[in-house]
Amino acid sequence: MPKDNAVQDKLLVSVGQYSSAGRKAQNQDFHGAALPDGAVLSLKGIVIALADGISSSPVSRQAAETAVGSLMTDYYATPDAWTVKNAASRVIQATSSWLHAQSRHAGTSDMNQGLVCTLSALILKGRDGHIFHVGDSRICRLAGESLEPLTQPHRVTLSPEQSYLGRAMGAQPEVEIDYRKVALRVGDVFLLTTDGIHETLSDRHLARLLADRTDLDALARRIADEALDRGSDDNLTVQVLRIDSLPAAGQVELMAQTAQLPIPPLPKAGDVIDGFRILRPLHQTARSHVFLAGTEGGAMAALKIPSTEHQKDAAYLGRFVLEEWIARRLSSPHVIKAAPLPQARSVLFVATEFVEGQTLRQWMTDTPHPDLQQVRDIVQQISIGLRAFHRREMLHQDIRPENILIDRHGTVKIIDLGSTSVAGVEEAAPGTLGEMPGTFQYTAPEYLSGDAVSWRSDQYALGVIAYEMLTGRLPYGTAVAQVRSRADQRRLTYRPARDDDRSVPDWIDDALRRATHPDPLRRYDALTEFVADLRRPGPGWRARKHVPLAQRDPLRFWQALCVLLVVALALVLANPPG
Repeated sequence: MPKDNAVQDKLLVSVGQYSSAGRKAQNQDFHGAALPDGAVLSLKGIVIALADGISSSPVSRQAAETAVGSLMTDYYATPDAWTVKNAASRVIQATSSWLHAQSRHAGTSDMNQGLVCTLSALILKGRDGHIFHVGDSRICRLAGESLEPLTQPHRVTLSPEQSYLGRAMGAQPEVEIDYRKVALRVGDVFLLTTDGIHETLSDRHLARLLADRTDLDALARRIADEALDRGSDDNLTVQVLRIDSLPAAGQVELMAQTAQLPIPPLPKAGDVIDGFRILRPLHQTARSHVFLAGTEGGAMAALKIPSTEHQKDAAYLGRFVLEEWIARRLSSPHVIKAAPLPQARSVLFVATEFVEGQTLRQWMTDTPHPDLQQVRDIVQQISIGLRAFHRREMLHQDIRPENILIDRHGTVKIIDLGSTSVAGVEEAAPGTLGEMPGTFQYTAPEYLSGDAVSWRSDQYALGVIAYEMLTGRLPYGTAVAQVRSRADQRRLTYRPARDDDRSVPDWIDDALRRATHPDPLRRYDALTEFVADLRRPGPGWRARKHVPLAQRDPLRFWQALCVLLVVALALVLANPPG
């Protein structure tokens, strides 16, 4: 039956499942599928998984149930901003470690008697499938009239008659997880099985059985029955999944719905928008207008309304909506917060807390010669805010003095989240980011050269700000804007912060040089290291600046050496041999 456009623009699947103990007294397999809807479907996706407990362990059924159940629940509790790989891997790793610890707590050191199982999971998000695999269960995809294996068994063979499971959930404190990403197509059919199925039925036979997909639950049961009839003596679990439709590229349902709200006409003082009373305009650009607003409860907020010229720009409106979505998922005193909504939203705007203060740009104008402690304090606060982004797999991407606010208490806050890259959203809707964000003076050169972008790109911008606060200029002048290739990137020449006008200590200049290095891999491995090196000479600087005594003061070196020789000779004469 043909689907309407609304249905075609969603990820929709059909699933059939069946599990049986087969000839065994107990079914130690466990399986499950989670098929959410709405924003959860867009941002987290669909999970289908099965686990197979090892037959030698009396508690392996519990392990299998825990492995699948934890993934079904805990994965959806991870931040929406995380990628599937990060979120699911953390959940699987934590579950495996817990299983291992429980076995040890029960006094079981033999994995054959403990909480041990396999796990194979398929997570569908956007237009991609993400495969996670530990053990000898299996995931395949039907390709024409044959099966394409998407996992490899972690089984070690000692002889034709003897083998053992080389990798399993709960077997060790840490588990190595196989991960793979595959592109999805409408009509794709995936088959998940425990070894009682695929060690009995050939791939060719399974592919023939999959040709009949009218009732997937009945199909799953038929596959298990065929394995039993052909002599399988193990538990039998089968999951069949078919892709019925895929979302349009670049679509996230939650943001698409919000972005479709009408843009309100520009309000005047006294107007009320969804419970916010407009007090006065704060700021405006060609893209948006910001107003100070209050609620009946006395709370203050900044309301940003997009310009009507952009009402047909779907990409801009999607980014606009994303700004508040991001603010509601970050928790840091150094990042702007989203404001509570007094009532349901009827028009399009972004509501954030109102910060009474000045931009860092204004502060730099008012304080052209700051002392080192002022610079350190500001850099440290910005770095704390950036780490809140990075822990959520987000990159701010537009760190510059105009996007940093300092309130009247001296608290620094990062604002303007409209250029933020969110790994989990980009995964659900590739291309959400659109054009390269940021401002050339503070944009890391890798954005322009095509090199990999990472959290170190935000570090570069922070380093440039620190450099500018101390020198009044930029470490590479305007040269970064001319970068078009990696060769251009390598040709960038750092201008030392210490000169005739600025007495910046050499060791601080060294820290600034490293934080703003054109090669991202030569920057700091952590923002905390950069902040620390602004407070005391870093180990790298000390190592380079260390000069042996023989070079620093040759006379003192030889004097000390002569004293040591005289002492040694005196000791020998005082204690002659024999």
